[in-house]
Amino acid sequence: MLIETLDTARDLGRLKEILGVMVRHGFGDTVRRLGLTDKLERAGQALNWAHAADLARLEPPVQVRLALEELGPAFVKFGQILAGRADLFGPEWIAEFEKLHSHVPAVPLETLRPQLREDLGAEPEEVFAWFDTTPLAAASIAQVHRARLHDGREVVVKIRRPGIADTIQADLRLLQRLAALAETELPALKPYRPQQLVHEFARSLRRELDLAGECRQAERIAANMAALPYIVIPRVDWEHTRERINVQDFIDGTPGGALAALTPEAGFDRTLLAQRGARAVLQMIVQDGVFHADPHPGNVFYLPGNAIAFIDFGMVGRLSQRRRDELLQLLLGLVEQRPQAVADVLLDWTDNGQGVNIGQLETEIEAFVDQYHGVPLAQLSLGQMLADVTAILREHQLGLPSDLALLIKAFISLEGMGRNLDPDFHMASEALPLLKEVVRKRYEPRKLAGRAWSTLRRALTTVEQLPDDLGRLLRNARRGRLQVSIDLAHLKRVGDQIDRSANRLAMALVIAALIIGSSIVMTVKGGPTLFGLPAFGFLGFTGAVVCGLWLVRAIWRSSHHRDDD
Repeated sequence: MLIETLDTARDLGRLKEILGVMVRHGFGDTVRRLGLTDKLERAGQALNWAHAADLARLEPPVQVRLALEELGPAFVKFGQILAGRADLFGPEWIAEFEKLHSHVPAVPLETLRPQLREDLGAEPEEVFAWFDTTPLAAASIAQVHRARLHDGREVVVKIRRPGIADTIQADLRLLQRLAALAETELPALKPYRPQQLVHEFARSLRRELDLAGECRQAERIAANMAALPYIVIPRVDWEHTRERINVQDFIDGTPGGALAALTPEAGFDRTLLAQRGARAVLQMIVQDGVFHADPHPGNVFYLPGNAIAFIDFGMVGRLSQRRRDELLQLLLGLVEQRPQAVADVLLDWTDNGQGVNIGQLETEIEAFVDQYHGVPLAQLSLGQMLADVTAILREHQLGLPSDLALLIKAFISLEGMGRNLDPDFHMASEALPLLKEVVRKRYEPRKLAGRAWSTLRRALTTVEQLPDDLGRLLRNARRGRLQVSIDLAHLKRVGDQIDRSANRLAMALVIAALIIGSSIVMTVKGGPTLFGLPAFGFLGFTGAVVCGLWLVRAIWRSSHHRDDD
């Protein structure tokens, strides 16, 4: 099936290379079970099985890591993405995936010149006042050179490798087809969601290929960080930035991994650096919803005055407002030791799990959080708690949505960096004040009124569209196109939610009717009055206010009722 759909002879050759690497690294049986050995042989190709037994003696995680390194940039990047999926892979696998680095030689400048001339419009030595022909750093997708603009600014020039986009697109085609085949032929891999993983990886890698898009993300985060003067994001030189090249300020600071250089004599306060870094990333995640998804030491520099610079925004995570609200409830539940709040959020995140014992999962989550009851805040490791929660989900073969898996990876990396800076650093202590501040802001009267108005508008829109929706439902039923899917696992829970939602919707409609009716009554002259106003109109508005307060209280209690158990 896979071979018949390959686009070119080049794809067939690449497939042979991939399968050959799999065989050499001890996965010959997997190749046979996929049915690809016979098909390749019928197509005139042959796999080299020599020395496969020697490599097969290695542990499977090591075999996979070595195979990914041998297969090149796209597969190395895929392994780096998998390093953030602690919800799918155990610690031994994550440890191996984290060893994956793109050990690739730099491209000679003469090879880059045709592409540079096309993107810059001239030779780099003409465009820049000074251009270093020796790369500062090289990776699988791009390499970086130092340069100086004519106005004196020191910059770095990030250049995409020539032809890398075509190579990656070809590998992505094969990965997508191999994932579909694996999900069909190897049921044991289904809990790992191969096709979904490859789809998420392809989307992330295509974004990373757009170097101008990386700069747009950097500017967006820089705008969000404007209130924190100690956070530095490199400025972008848009005049020379394109899809295949970007130019940003050169950051001259102490690399995040050079901890020995962060001494008081050099003017550094490591405790303050840990606190400031945590504050910045927590704001990105909890308040802004756009965050640096790979805050490892290589992407961080420490500057004089205890400032912190973040670089390389090729991997950026995004969280919707709904996700941020759920995350807020989860983190507060962990920090304040409220197990039911944690269980509620995780069950909402994993509602699509099939054949999962929800009661057992909920009991395990509650027992996990409850073990921290009475533990001082300063002794909690929030990153480790998140890692343990994902381990529970992994045992139940439940995977988190990709945006949340990326978030938890960033959170764990952040706490690790904080502890390296200051052994007494505690993420929970840093997070709690910010979390409470965000909660307080969410329930300000102005924002409550805005959410109530949005809810009312949605309710009215739903009522207005109801006849059309019923009409479509009946037409589909008459044509035999009506499909009904029932999931009994959450029936009682969903039923309760529907009941509460229906009550709120009915109350919202009553409030709307009271407001409209009272407004009409206010325009009618005559009749009894109260405080100089038409009595019935005044009473109607009073009733609307009382009902509105009841509705706000009901929404508040609904979001917190389990926490009080």
